[in-house]
Amino acid sequence: MSNQSLRRWSWIHKWSSLVCTVFMLLLCLTGLPLIYHHEIGHLLGNDVEAPALAPEMAANPPRANLDDVIAAGKALYPGKIMMYMSQEIDEPAIWNVTLGDHPTDEHYKPIAVDARTAKVITEPAFEGGAFMSTMLRLHVDMFAGLPGMLFLGFMGLLLIVAIVSGVVLYAPFMRKLEFGTVREGRTKRLKWLDLHNLLGIVTLVWALVVGATGVVNTLADVLLKVWQATEIAAMLEPYKNAKPPVHMASMDAAVKTAMAAEPGMQVAFVAFPGTPFASPHHYGVFMRGDQAFSSRLYKPVLIDAETGVITDHRDLPWYLTALLISQPLHFGDYG
Repeated sequence: MSNQSLRRWSWIHKWSSLVCTVFMLLLCLTGLPLIYHHEIGHLLGNDVEAPALAPEMAANPPRANLDDVIAAGKALYPGKIMMYMSQEIDEPAIWNVTLGDHPTDEHYKPIAVDARTAKVITEPAFEGGAFMSTMLRLHVDMFAGLPGMLFLGFMGLLLIVAIVSGVVLYAPFMRKLEFGTVREGRTKRLKWLDLHNLLGIVTLVWALVVGATGVVNTLADVLLKVWQATEIAAMLEPYKNAKPPVHMASMDAAVKTAMAAEPGMQVAFVAFPGTPFASPHHYGVFMRGDQAFSSRLYKPVLIDAETGVITDHRDLPWYLTALLISQPLHFGDYG
């Protein structure tokens, strides 16, 4: 490597590292509790567990009618409307019902309803409680919304540049040394440089994966808007001048229709009319597989909210599939 190239790569590595360091530290500190959110939730008493059934019911647990599940949630807040209902893949005994004052209400009310008996279990802490909610917002957008997400995405790009430029600088200088060498007995600066190189090369793959998938995740809102403006808009073309539904079709029947259209798949979540994952005229029933990989990939089924008839169902576009695949790689919860 020529001296000019060395100076150029050194400048790129130094400044890309310095600019993103503080924000990467913030993301590491806030990301750590998010990795252990289940354990922290259990410790703080925010975990929700389905109550035990009587022995005669436990052997063959029933499934409550979804309209009854919705009614149980709405009974707590009669003035609010349904936004979403969802199930965790490892907790099929609980429906997580979300109600709000309008379809995009950020101050929604989460309610856990027993999927077997349609009885309310509890009202979980909002976004896992004050501590976890703060950690999540700092990690996702620093309380700055979309601009904050995109800014953190740019910091992630700088991290990737710092890693790549660091490898370029590392290779020629460490070629004559054994891997992991830390030269003792020399200057402190040289020792710190060797430690820096060692930690950097050992965490290389992890840092690249977390950094790259983090950048992809910062584009989630943008990709969702692109999907809404293209594929969803095309699917809703027949409803362009239609009035919003007056009478809502049975949710239980709608979900059964979606399951019949996608055999072998399970319901991940249901978006109600007007929410970002549906339309003013439809239920959005999002199906998923039952394996570690396929459970991350959703297939939307749009169902007319008034008639209960399927309007369209298709695979997600490649960019949303890439987003969904990147999430467990970033969060470290694949399988």
